[in-house]
Amino acid sequence: MHIAVDWKDAPKNAVWWAVDAIGTAHWFMSPTVAAFTDFWFVDHVNAPLFGYEGDWRESLTKRPD
Repeated sequence: MHIAVDWKDAPKNAVWWAVDAIGTAHWFMSPTVAAFTDFWFVDHVNAPLFGYEGDWRESLTKRPD
């Protein structure tokens, strides 16, 4: 978790912020179910790093309620 994530910069439907293994941060949107299918998918867009320098595996941060 990264407490410095500034959620005012996030897309309206972003639920999570995280850094991937190559060091790129992303906003992850709430999942949607594709029409006429039995699976769901999640969109993501690039996000600022907000100074994160930790292990990417520990970066997953949920939007505050």
